[in-house]
Amino acid sequence: MRNITVIIPAYKVKSHIINVINEIPSFVKHILVIDDGCLEKSGRFVELNCKDSRIEVIYHEKNRGVGAATKSGYARGMQLNADILVKIDGDGQMNPSEIEQLINPIQLGVAEYAKGNRFVSLSYLRDMPKIRMFGNIILSFISKASSGYWSIRDPNNGFTAIHVDALRKLDLNVVDNRYFFESDMLFNLYLVNTIVKDVPMKARYENEKSNLSVFKSSFEFSYKHFRNFHKRLYVKYIIQDFNLTSFQLIFGMVFLGLGSIIGLFHWVHGMIASQETNAGTVGLVAILMILGINSIYLFLDSDVKLEPKNISYSP
Repeated sequence: MRNITVIIPAYKVKSHIINVINEIPSFVKHILVIDDGCLEKSGRFVELNCKDSRIEVIYHEKNRGVGAATKSGYARGMQLNADILVKIDGDGQMNPSEIEQLINPIQLGVAEYAKGNRFVSLSYLRDMPKIRMFGNIILSFISKASSGYWSIRDPNNGFTAIHVDALRKLDLNVVDNRYFFESDMLFNLYLVNTIVKDVPMKARYENEKSNLSVFKSSFEFSYKHFRNFHKRLYVKYIIQDFNLTSFQLIFGMVFLGLGSIIGLFHWVHGMIASQETNAGTVGLVAILMILGINSIYLFLDSDVKLEPKNISYSP
């Protein structure tokens, strides 16, 4: 077994974190608890109540977010020569006994980044609150478009593992520091051509309280996914590799744009002047829209097929 390091961001998880640590398998070499300015002083609580010699507590003076806490763990894990770094939440929703299952695709050399997926089986969803289930279904589709990982679901699942070589390819400074961290990781992993695999696993829901505001995050996440989507297309198909798929995207946008503008103009003009639009104009708009939709369809088909597939390190 390689050097496996587990990272546990700790913020308001005092009532759960000891149980989480006690369930971490013995093959894990290091356990890094990141006290992210926790008001409950979770880090100090761990030091006083857990005698596991693998534990190291890292303190943030102020709360910086789950992403920032995880990045601190990544930095320390690389200093400890970790081969695979696992991130697990401290609230007990993830089963530490499934760490071996999570890292298996990386150990076998078929993935560089692995993440939990609760949407594989209906039995895995039985205990999930309905509002979370609905929100995750919507976010899963949006994340597919913004990240480029069309085969990946459950983007906000925080049970993840990454090979250190894949981690070194990333500029962690540009990855989101707060709750958008998991989704932003996928986006940034795509830009460096990282293989990502979903690993089926069941979440555990008991009496824990989420620190995430669903209403507030829905607006924030939508904006950030929209931003990442456009940035991904620009970087992937204009900067990194201008190819046939790039032309499909450009032509699709141009044809749809022209068709929409011409059609809207003549519709408004006809309404004001009480005149019917002539058949030639209607035909032109229809042709432009059909060409645009067809080009976008071909682009999306190519985009799905271009999801990263080549491992960049030796397992």
